[in-house]
Amino acid sequence: MLSAADLAALWLTLKLAGISTLILILAGTPLAWWLARSRWRYKAAIEAIIALPLVLPPTVLGFYLLIALGPQGPVGATLQQFGLPALSFTFTGLVIGSIIYSMPFVVQPLQYAFAAQGRRPLEVAATLGAAPLDRFLSVALPLARNGYLTAAVLGFAHTLGEFGVVLMIGGNIPGRTQVVSIAVYDHVEALEYAQAHWLSAVLLLLSFLLLLTVYSLNRRFSFVQP
Repeated sequence: MLSAADLAALWLTLKLAGISTLILILAGTPLAWWLARSRWRYKAAIEAIIALPLVLPPTVLGFYLLIALGPQGPVGATLQQFGLPALSFTFTGLVIGSIIYSMPFVVQPLQYAFAAQGRRPLEVAATLGAAPLDRFLSVALPLARNGYLTAAVLGFAHTLGEFGVVLMIGGNIPGRTQVVSIAVYDHVEALEYAQAHWLSAVLLLLSFLLLLTVYSLNRRFSFVQP
């Protein structure tokens, strides 16, 4: 069964995934909207940067984030000048790493959902006197609900399985930075296969339920749309 340390790692993982996904949804919405609507000639460079975590080894991304967030890095050194601690080996550092690592899994579904709407619904709303913000809130957001559902579930599920990035940034501090994927690795190293099985089974079941939810709801919403 799950020990107290395993339950702490599971809670920390769920907390990390929830906070990271919420921040990504809030920050990713204007970014995805701009990517879907902008005709800037260099937009492809921004899209490539966002998609980097899809092809970049997690340890490479984690290494550079560790350097940046550490005491000698640009972010860590700046924080220390203001009397603040560096972000490496902290939960806040894990959140930052998770946001960057899971960004394409949130921004891309939102971008595609906004782009699929076309310009006609907003143009019709404009002819009826709706202001830009009103058009976005009352027209664009409801039409993008499938994209938001997919983005939220994929971002959350992807964060659940992080290993390389969180290990590089946060290390393996029980109760502070030890997430489920690292706890499973520790159990396997210690030949504690029963404990590793329980933790892995919980993560497997949770990931399956999340994906089942997004596919089922997307199918349901596609049937009820006019």
